[in-house]
Amino acid sequence: MPIINRFAFPGLLSLFFVSAIGRADVPLVAPVITTRVATPATDFADLYDALNLKQAGLERAPFAYALRGLSKVNPARPVLSIVDLSQPSNHKRLYIIDLSARKLLFHTYVSHGRNSGQLMAGQFSNASASYQSSLGFYRTLGSYQGKHGLSLQLQGLERGFNDNAFGRAIVLHGAEYVCERFIRQTGRLGRSQGCPAVSSALSQPIINAVKGGSCLFIYAPDAGYLRKSSYLATPYTSA
Repeated sequence: MPIINRFAFPGLLSLFFVSAIGRADVPLVAPVITTRVATPATDFADLYDALNLKQAGLERAPFAYALRGLSKVNPARPVLSIVDLSQPSNHKRLYIIDLSARKLLFHTYVSHGRNSGQLMAGQFSNASASYQSSLGFYRTLGSYQGKHGLSLQLQGLERGFNDNAFGRAIVLHGAEYVCERFIRQTGRLGRSQGCPAVSSALSQPIINAVKGGSCLFIYAPDAGYLRKSSYLATPYTSA
């Protein structure tokens, strides 16, 4: 891994994969990523205005929450992804930011779970077979070839909110129902079984941009999550 500005680190990034018997597309044991990266999240507070994220549809609050949790995730790669589920699925609500280059890499569509809602996601779960999205902070792991093609494993970091994501096989993958044609036909994107699915055309470049230990934050203005998340600690108040 190349040394990237202040994200250079003396530790090693380790990925270990153990294939599951009968489930060749999903490992039995989550890869372990160890790193001693210190992420100075306060250095990136100005990016909200610099990258015109307001004009791109992202309110300041979810961005501020994402930076707050980023400092606790300590990512191995200087990439921050935000899925803003306060927006309807017919909006481009995935934001992938290269913090080192200070650049918005992707601003595009992303699905939510079928049981989380129709156009809007309003129900969230950490339970297996819920087919709902799970809120909170994730660390990206490794990519693999599965039933959706190239897919990306995710490690949910928040106990009770998303720490069952790996066991639920919640991954980032491409899907044909994530496209403007589907929106024109139905008024919304298609929905997943809880995975943050992206356009099939963009899945490979997105996965390559974020895999290997970057931070993913799935946000919604859910009072229970915002109050109880240990990664957020204190409530956000606008200036």
